[in-house]
Amino acid sequence: MSLRPPLRPAQDLATNNSNKVALFWLTTAAGAVLFVTFQLFFYVNDFMRAQGATSAITFEPGVLWMFSAFYGAWIVTVLLALMGTRATQWAALILGTLLVVLNTLGGISDGLRDGWHVAFSAVFFISLPGVFAIAATWRFIKSKGNRHGYE
Repeated sequence: MSLRPPLRPAQDLATNNSNKVALFWLTTAAGAVLFVTFQLFFYVNDFMRAQGATSAITFEPGVLWMFSAFYGAWIVTVLLALMGTRATQWAALILGTLLVVLNTLGGISDGLRDGWHVAFSAVFFISLPGVFAIAATWRFIKSKGNRHGYE
């Protein structure tokens, strides 16, 4: 027996749509993690192939914190999308679009340095799901119209 009253059809639709938008952003975040993972594998493979002749990449602690904060921002986008209000959807759209653009540009610039396969991975794992997440968020914002019941 449920303690919550059943949702009205409009509420049910809004709840499902915000969950779908959050799932799109979660898929994009997972794609960004896959891209970074593959990029590290590509680097280690090239380093081993050159038998250590290339310079090793080292990072200062401050730079490592920036990586954590940058990739940690993906979960903020997902959490904003899960909230489902018009304001948080706008915030998810702005933050998510910024992350998609920055990650894609970073991946393409790494691809110019390291090979086309890195650039392709950035476009495939980040941009492709990112475009779908942006479109789903935009469609959700537009479909909410002037209804402000959950804000």
